[in-house]
Amino acid sequence: MARVHILATGGTIAGRGATDTSSAYRPGSVMIEQLIDSVPGLASLAEVTGEQFAQISSQDMNELLWRGLANRINELFEGDAADGVVVTHGTDTAEETGYFLHLTVTSERPVVLTGSMRPATSLSADGPLNLYNAVSVAADRDARNRGVMLAINDDLHSARDVTKSSTTDVQTFISPGPGLLGTARLGRIRYFRRPVRRHTTQSGFSADGERRMPRVDVLFSHAGMHADLVRASVSLGARGIVIAGVGNGNVPGPVVNSLAEAVKSGVIVVRATRVGSGDVERGVELNDDDLGFVVADQLSPQKSRILLQLCLAHELDRKAVQDAFYQY
Repeated sequence: MARVHILATGGTIAGRGATDTSSAYRPGSVMIEQLIDSVPGLASLAEVTGEQFAQISSQDMNELLWRGLANRINELFEGDAADGVVVTHGTDTAEETGYFLHLTVTSERPVVLTGSMRPATSLSADGPLNLYNAVSVAADRDARNRGVMLAINDDLHSARDVTKSSTTDVQTFISPGPGLLGTARLGRIRYFRRPVRRHTTQSGFSADGERRMPRVDVLFSHAGMHADLVRASVSLGARGIVIAGVGNGNVPGPVVNSLAEAVKSGVIVVRATRVGSGDVERGVELNDDDLGFVVADQLSPQKSRILLQLCLAHELDRKAVQDAFYQY
């Protein structure tokens, strides 16, 4: 029987409300042992163990915890202490944690994030079934070498492609563009594809604590955006700026000039888009070669920030950063 270790970080899946129908709740208040006990049939899927890695709302997730998670997962796999790992996580930043792990876990063994949109004490809580499905995927030998995944609401997403699309809908997670990796329903798993970009064992990135994750700011573009926001980021020590641009990663003219000045000072600028899907292409409307900009290709602003941080931590130059956005 496969050995699956659950790393609990808190979030809504571990939330507790005053009543079964209350909309007010406290995330991260149910411990991992209680979560495991709330899911009938887990023992039939795998030999399950649990660990309370953190107990936070996912808006408080940060780079230090990301590194700790990646290193703990790598330690479990290198010591042959688990065949698969499940991470329970709040939904707000699950896509960011998942993508960081997608780039820094060094094993082909499955890592599966899951969470819930309703707290554990809620009427019709979705957490127990999500956890059941996540464990079934983590225990599945065919889940290997698919990168880090998110199993939620019967769907199976790649951590690279998934994003949260609704503040409250149980079916909030989507993978625009590439689509689902597969489905996982009551332990029945179907795979549709494998990720084609580099991840985990093919990744050149490390979560080594010796490498400092530099500051990278995300600036949201809009009509009438002020150029002084760019100068403020640079003055506060940002080594990278990701633009959540309009359309194909665009910003107003004065902001373009400020970004070009930032590039000359050594800051790496990545043009992403605030639009929910689609590619940001080089040389469309802006001359990226002359301006020294990097384009995000398919990555969202929040995931572009993670990739850029890792690139900077590994001291990649601008050309290598652009290559990374096409490779990862």
